[in-house]
Amino acid sequence: MPRGDKSAYTDKQKRKAEHIEEGYEKRGVSGKEAARRAWATVNKEDHGGKKSGSGRGKTSTKASSRKGGQKGGSRSGGGTKGRSTAGTRSGSRAKSGAGSKS
Repeated sequence: MPRGDKSAYTDKQKRKAEHIEEGYEKRGVSGKEAARRAWATVNKEDHGGKKSGSGRGKTSTKASSRKGGQKGGSRSGGGTKGRSTAGTRSGSRAKSGAGSKS
């Protein structure tokens, strides 16, 4: 089996990788890099491809998917980028105004 062969993965793992890859591409990551990251995420969560035999199953962790979703959600939304709060604006004006009066 050559490196990069995905035949050792379940259909569910392949669908999961495809979904993760789409999310990365939506954020502006190149196709090749998105695929690499997607399969790395699947490997991290599912501990590699298909495993047969009694006692070999391990529960999947979704920590990395959750983390990625939280990051993407907070960074891709409308947010307050470029806006400063009223307190920050008035504070900076007060400082600059105080220096010019003397």
